[in-house]
Amino acid sequence: MLARHIQYFLAVAEHHSFTRAAAALHVSQPALSQQVRQLEESLGAQLFDRSGRITRLTDAGSVYLRYARRASQELQEGKRALNDVADLSRGELRVALTPTFTSYLVGPLVEAFQARYPKIKLNLRELAQEQMEALLLADELDLGIAFEEGHAQDIDTQPLLVETLALVVSHQHRLAGRNNIGLEVLNDESLILLSAEFATRGQIDRYCRQHGIRPWVQMEANSIGAVIEVVRRTPLSTLLPAAIARACPGLVAIDLDPLRLQRTAVLMQRKGGYQTSAARAFIELALEVAASL
Repeated sequence: MLARHIQYFLAVAEHHSFTRAAAALHVSQPALSQQVRQLEESLGAQLFDRSGRITRLTDAGSVYLRYARRASQELQEGKRALNDVADLSRGELRVALTPTFTSYLVGPLVEAFQARYPKIKLNLRELAQEQMEALLLADELDLGIAFEEGHAQDIDTQPLLVETLALVVSHQHRLAGRNNIGLEVLNDESLILLSAEFATRGQIDRYCRQHGIRPWVQMEANSIGAVIEVVRRTPLSTLLPAAIARACPGLVAIDLDPLRLQRTAVLMQRKGGYQTSAARAFIELALEVAASL
């Protein structure tokens, strides 16, 4: 009963209306109102101001909201813990990755996970790192794969792999036969780069500033797939993880020498959150796959 009271309270707080909350919960408005009044009576405090056209939290309701959200999260974790099966004969796992990993890591990782744990339902999302951390903290994700920089205080990280960015060109590019290039060569290149909303672009810009490199960025794109296709079909080059070039026919990765552009990829979880058997299995397998790349 307490779980239902909390659920109803949170719905009214979110929708600012008993009518809209009842519709979202698929219950009648009188039943919803009764449950909320029972909660208010048990707490000895009025949680909502019902006098206006918009239902608003009272001061007491605003205070209680923080604890209700936390309790709801804990109850959901408890439910998953009860449904967790150690032998992985069933279960569900929610994983998010930053965009660059979908180009070379997702394929072999999902292939290995599905072959080993075919009964586990895997929900994959491609997200920016900031959004990923917010969903981990809200218990709407189990695991994230991103980079080690700038994590929220309540996020735990575990190193996964070291990713090396390289100059990526087509087989027809004038530099395609080179194994490595000096950084000064980049000054003569016309590049297509990911746009500014990507963490990868920020790292590239910092690297260029630190080493006095000023390549001509002729194009920008907000899709790794678009960058790859442009590089494959034009004389333009790009800076992307070398592993992407290895996974894409028609592309060549040329190392930057002597100062490589590297970053550490990490597995992220909410600190202190319940870790399902499926999550533990996924972490173990991710480390195996990453070591083989």
